[in-house]
Amino acid sequence: MTQASRLRVGFIGANGRWGPQAHVPALQRLPETEIYAVCTAHADTAQAAAEKLGVERAYSNDKAMDADAGVEAALVAVRVPAHYVLTKNALEAGKHVYCEWPLGANTREAEELAALARKMKVHTMVGLQRRASPAFLYLRELVKEGYVGQVLSVTLTHMGSGVLTRTSNRTWQRDFRLGANTLTITFGHAMDALCMVAGELAEVSAVVSTQVPQWFETDTKKSVDVTSPDNIMLVGRLAGGAVVNAYVGVHPYHGSGYRLEIYGKDGTLAMIGGGNAGEEVKRKIMGGHKDDKALQELPVPDRLKWVPEEVRNGAAAYDVGQMWVKFAEAIRTNTRIEPDFDSAVRRHRMLDAIVRASETGQRQKIAL
Repeated sequence: MTQASRLRVGFIGANGRWGPQAHVPALQRLPETEIYAVCTAHADTAQAAAEKLGVERAYSNDKAMDADAGVEAALVAVRVPAHYVLTKNALEAGKHVYCEWPLGANTREAEELAALARKMKVHTMVGLQRRASPAFLYLRELVKEGYVGQVLSVTLTHMGSGVLTRTSNRTWQRDFRLGANTLTITFGHAMDALCMVAGELAEVSAVVSTQVPQWFETDTKKSVDVTSPDNIMLVGRLAGGAVVNAYVGVHPYHGSGYRLEIYGKDGTLAMIGGGNAGEEVKRKIMGGHKDDKALQELPVPDRLKWVPEEVRNGAAAYDVGQMWVKFAEAIRTNTRIEPDFDSAVRRHRMLDAIVRASETGQRQKIAL
């Protein structure tokens, strides 16, 4: 691909944490993309980010960057509470937009952004990057091709650690209303992958709980109140009829990690490890049929690995790079691809139903 045909990306959040860690290595190393401009909240940090990344165009105002005719797509990789305004501005300027997940701090924001994207007839992508993971793509293939036969049940567990303490620059996530918490992020990513592989959640009962109501700030030595949930448990049924149970939690110490199990009439599949962002190399697919003595590892085929080796070695850049390959292709060929903003709305609504199930103690049906 020639330099002229690369997708020119305007990067909002160039001095943040996730963007430089995951998006920058992908955008710089993929033949499909380039970082054309950067934007941060202040002129000095924008210029510093531009110099660090070797980019000529630096902006401290997102609307000014959106007005740059050279920018084809905006990347919004900032804290969740700012997603709505920055994404709305880019859409109104006619830009294609890749926004990190969750799309908004709540479902209303996500719905408005999805409607605006449809109105502007632009391409969108939301950062549910398990959708582009080679391992999860292969697991979905195996299920669709009948490796387990009729899916009877699905079990998900994802146990993390470190719920008691944080530095003060991350305790803003304690406020449930701001939209960045274990329910929306850890659980949201995990359930999106489960639904991609095994089918949509159709009905659910749930417990959404804040087991640790205070976090200790290690730098300020203060304790702060927490309303964000840290444990989410559900039982329900998928659209295809399979039963599902899922438990995602963040605990004080020694979380046991990630495991997704799919049981069918003809066999069993399991994804072990790699539940967090940037852990593609840790994901292992195991499978077995009736006469197998034990589950065997099923290697992921190379045809599902779309990014160069140097991007695969970039940890967090792997899944994100896979997303950018498909996003750039969708823009160049003018074809819809998921996960777009409509996909994000579906996930936001699913999370709302899970919260309602917990608050009311009543089983909830989810519109498909």
